[in-house]
Amino acid sequence: MRLWVGTRHDGDLVHADKATVSVLDHGLTVADGVFETLKVTSAGAFALSRHLSRLATSARALGIEAPDDDIVRIAVADVLTANAAEIGGLGRMRITYTAGPGPLGSDRGDALPTLVVAVAAATPWPDTTTIATAPWTRNEHSAVAGVKSTSYAENVVALAWAHDQGASEAVLGNTVGNLCEGTGTNVFVVIDSKVLTPPLSSGCLAGITRELVLEWFGGVEQDLPLGVLAEADEVFLTSSTRNVHPVVRADARTWDRPGPVSRDLAASFDEQAARDIDP
Repeated sequence: MRLWVGTRHDGDLVHADKATVSVLDHGLTVADGVFETLKVTSAGAFALSRHLSRLATSARALGIEAPDDDIVRIAVADVLTANAAEIGGLGRMRITYTAGPGPLGSDRGDALPTLVVAVAAATPWPDTTTIATAPWTRNEHSAVAGVKSTSYAENVVALAWAHDQGASEAVLGNTVGNLCEGTGTNVFVVIDSKVLTPPLSSGCLAGITRELVLEWFGGVEQDLPLGVLAEADEVFLTSSTRNVHPVVRADARTWDRPGPVSRDLAASFDEQAARDIDP
């Protein structure tokens, strides 16, 4: 596997076992960075333009100079070409962008930001999924609320907890007890055939698949109590790797099969995505 490693100005392909980043990089020492995860198919990296726009927005939110769009696109293309045989028809790409080498503390130095682009083969998700409500909360007032930061320890802990409960994903509420998001997903519910999802003000990430579902098929952004998971007719997740993923178990509640709205949305999203690699 070959990765692209460099700065916001330049870089090159490197074999994975030879790829290096400074041990003083702020992305390592204080998780001072942002990232994007993209689904890769035989047609390329899906929704690349939207992901690059969000990457730049996240970087600016942290006070890091936004990446050079052209450089990232070159890196993405080079990585896809170099690893095409190993990826096959389905892959997962990670674009990581950090503040670069810096002091051993929160203050930044004057180094150029670090850019790393990597890809690996992926396994398709099962047709349905399960969730568990985590005992922790998202802080919708945090300085990094809604930023796709590399500071993911909270998500790692919550996801491991969900796996211990036999679930695929953990779902979290926010400080006022409203539904927020999963560790790597946005959450939708269906009530009386109406598709609802928490607003960005809840503290959730502005997910790319979430955005496309709202644009393509409609839906309402609405504050929802965390208890809605026990009452909704249907629940589904969205993410760049899952697309639209129907939920058949939420905590102690189960469904025999995906609901009609979730099932139809999943099929329609897949069809629409197959027609346009960069919507």
